[in-house]
Amino acid sequence: MRVLVVHNRYASAQPSGENKVVDQEVALLREAGHRIEVFERRSDDIAARSLPGKAAVPLLVPWNPAVRAELAARLRTARPDVVHIHNVFPLLSPAVLAACADAGVPAVATLHNYTQVCPPGTLHRDGRACTECVGSTPLPAVRHGCYRGSRLATVPLALSLAVNRRRWWTGVERFFCISAAQREVLVRAGMPAERLAVKHNFVPEPGVRRDGPGEHLLYLGRLAETKGVRLLMAAWDEIAAGGGAGVPLVIAGAGPLEREVTAWAAGRDDVRYAGLLDRDECRRAVARSVAVVAPSTWLEAFGLVVVEAMAAGVPAVAAAHGAFTELVEDGVTGLLHRPGEAASLASCLRRITAEGAPGEAMGRAARLRYEQGFSPAVGLERLLEGYRSAIAGRTALARGGDSRAGRGDGDSG
Repeated sequence: MRVLVVHNRYASAQPSGENKVVDQEVALLREAGHRIEVFERRSDDIAARSLPGKAAVPLLVPWNPAVRAELAARLRTARPDVVHIHNVFPLLSPAVLAACADAGVPAVATLHNYTQVCPPGTLHRDGRACTECVGSTPLPAVRHGCYRGSRLATVPLALSLAVNRRRWWTGVERFFCISAAQREVLVRAGMPAERLAVKHNFVPEPGVRRDGPGEHLLYLGRLAETKGVRLLMAAWDEIAAGGGAGVPLVIAGAGPLEREVTAWAAGRDDVRYAGLLDRDECRRAVARSVAVVAPSTWLEAFGLVVVEAMAAGVPAVAAAHGAFTELVEDGVTGLLHRPGEAASLASCLRRITAEGAPGEAMGRAARLRYEQGFSPAVGLERLLEGYRSAIAGRTALARGGDSRAGRGDGDSG
């Protein structure tokens, strides 16, 4: 199969699960013998632009005509069977959909977050879940300055959502939702249910698994409030005040709370801030864990670190909302704590590190869950199934006449 993958890579200064998923899927497809090309932009390149070039970036978020022309020409030359779209913010824009229509190539899109119904894609504001824009206009996001705390910075995202909503919903043959929880939110928001398929992200074999009970608890991810970092610090302080957990907490990653985490961890024997780890270091850190901690306060659309832990035979302690409730079977493959409650998180961490805790049995169950639902073989089949459905759907429309007129043409929404 010939596939063109479209992706705007996130900045390399901070870990991106989305970049990782794209790279892993491209490698998986190539290893299986499929012909994969990549059409991408890199957010890192913005820094090298001139001052006027940087100022123009927000104007390109809703629509980038140069990308439409370049991608359409590439599609006509490469003639892929299907285009697989991932992130288009900020340099690609939904103009990629028009390019697919121009070239007559069917498109699928992985929805890595909630940007179809929420300008910043998080369904989170001021430390709590927020659905004000779901099923309505994105004006509340502008009013609250939901993207980077800025009304001005939120405007391009809100405008893109408003003017391109119909283009997305009619121009994509098949959407990949990365969890059933995400799909449920999007269906309630009015997205076409018949085009929303659940396709969990897969995780490659880590090459190293846990041997024994583990030696630390691990938080691995972006250091941001939505990821529950402050909640974790509060829970750990509660545990420390009660005599500790018996194993240290390792925090690895980078992000806006890095300075706060560094200061909090300084001088403590029970906490180690490891900074940003490379891929092999991450795998070794996971394999040495009693459990991986995922205390996100926002509704995670998936939870890649939880499945990476499963692959290594390590259980997770995660918030009982969003996708975590379908990834983690409470008491079997890990533990679920009440979202946003430090005391509940602390209780779960004490339980999983207690002497005689069933952590090793949970680790074995987690590994089995990985093999059944998140292995490369499962991931490949679900990818190809989605591609075949998109191609068949587009072929049927071409034979019978496309009743979705205007699905991709035009220069804006």
